[in-house]
Amino acid sequence: MNAHAMPALETKSTPAEVSSAFDEFHRAFTAFKEANDERLTQIETRLSSDAVTEEKVARIEGALDVAKRRLDGFALDQARPRLEAAPMRDDATAREHKHAFLRYMRMGETVALKQIEEKALSAASNADGGYLVPLPAEQEILRRLSLASPIRAIASVREISGPSLRKAFSTSGPAAGWAAETDPRTQGATQKIADMTFPAMELYAMPAATQTLLDDAVIDVEQWIAEEVQAVFAEQESAAFINGDGVNKPKGFLAAPQVANDAWSWGSLGYVTSGAAGAFAASNPSDALVDLIYALKAGYRQNARFVMNRKTQSLIRKMKATTGEYLWAPPASPGATATLMNFPVVEAEDMPDVSAGSTSLAFGDFNRGYVVVDRRGVSVLRDPYSAKPYVLFYTTKRVGGGVQDYDAIKLMKFAA
Repeated sequence: MNAHAMPALETKSTPAEVSSAFDEFHRAFTAFKEANDERLTQIETRLSSDAVTEEKVARIEGALDVAKRRLDGFALDQARPRLEAAPMRDDATAREHKHAFLRYMRMGETVALKQIEEKALSAASNADGGYLVPLPAEQEILRRLSLASPIRAIASVREISGPSLRKAFSTSGPAAGWAAETDPRTQGATQKIADMTFPAMELYAMPAATQTLLDDAVIDVEQWIAEEVQAVFAEQESAAFINGDGVNKPKGFLAAPQVANDAWSWGSLGYVTSGAAGAFAASNPSDALVDLIYALKAGYRQNARFVMNRKTQSLIRKMKATTGEYLWAPPASPGATATLMNFPVVEAEDMPDVSAGSTSLAFGDFNRGYVVVDRRGVSVLRDPYSAKPYVLFYTTKRVGGGVQDYDAIKLMKFAA
């Protein structure tokens, strides 16, 4: 990590830049539609498209992806508040913690933090060493993660103070029925309760800085820590929430057992097939998308969304309805998301590319289907020795995750 990358002042994109990026993205999409329409016409008339047209579509689509990433970056930047704007308890303890933490970060002084630790009965440290960052800095890190981590942004997030989240869940729905005021309410004979545990695992990052930069009074050290660990934490979280095996990391939803949706049972995720191995069916490819949507129960579809990576989105972006309209639609405003058949699209690069037998497309209500577990507290251990002349900041947080409702997420398997 570049030790000289710590900014003295935070700069934000202007509304004019966001508007310009949004206009650029829509111009690219218009050009893409025109080129793809030409390609589809050639296929209809000659059963194939020429290489020049295919290259043109690919080139414009690449420009479209670049414009979308630029727009997303600006929208993300606009959504980040300054750290100083984060709410902080206006009490002596909070102010004392903040000042003591800054002295620790800049000069390595621990006396004041140890005094706070004694007052708070070890609330300001953890067993592995290091000290908890002040509450506003922790809130800023979590806020930035919710913006940068695609699955965290759509999942249910629970904060805990212990090592794991344990919850009971009815696999067949709660007992329900009608009864008079004085009639007994009996437990349903078919109701089954599952006991699920989601442990919080340690996630770490080690940003580095020079002592000269730390001595600069202009540098906002808390802001820098939040910015440095955001990208690393978000990248690691995204990969784990999708593909994690549950060993020293959260268990991703694609790691759950997968069965054909017609044979679905609790404890596995149901899938529908695309109609061809490693591809969509040659004729009426969008029928598979309709099957995927309606594999999900109506109660889950109200808050459902598609999750896929950029390459999968590239395949679907070319599909048209029988009326000639594109199934994929660009965001209607800066900060909004693209839609597919009127459902939001979440782009997660850790979703697998389309290949034979891959489950590269997910659809569901992830707020009900997947839970992210945050253990309260982000700690920092200052290390001025391991990488002289740089100072390392071993920053850790504990996070877990897993599927909590197996009926809320459906997959598409690219198979015949």
